[in-house]
Amino acid sequence: MSRDPIQRDGLRPRYWETVPLNKMTPAEWEALCDGCGKCCLNKLEDPDTGEVAFTRVACRLLDGETCRCAQYDIRRQFVPECVFLTPETLPDNAYWMPSTCAYRLLYKGQPLPDWHPLLSGTPESVHAAGQSVRGWTIPEFEVDEDDWEDHIIDDL
Repeated sequence: MSRDPIQRDGLRPRYWETVPLNKMTPAEWEALCDGCGKCCLNKLEDPDTGEVAFTRVACRLLDGETCRCAQYDIRRQFVPECVFLTPETLPDNAYWMPSTCAYRLLYKGQPLPDWHPLLSGTPESVHAAGQSVRGWTIPEFEVDEDDWEDHIIDDL
């Protein structure tokens, strides 16, 4: 079992059920991330409909096995367009986030899935449930941006 890179010890019990997103501590906010890596997949947005399609093409900083950003703390130095998700930026970004994302789910008033590490107690549960991108992404430097359409995935 891999060590969880997110500090989940010492948090208020089941805080996500009682604390509004904008009242969470920074540690509580970060602990909502399940480590799936889906948000790090490159997406295509239809300019006419606003529909977002996920691709198998991953951000250059995503580690395809750990499903974590290799440079999380300084990621915007390498990927300036990377979204810095906060309670304030969530309303403008929830539409493109994966349907299983804790931030999106809580924003919409829905519960966390039972495989979420906050409920399961292990970061491996997201992978065991088949809810991560582990092992099936393509690094963006291997695919020309004009060919991303060829790598659209249907179900996230």
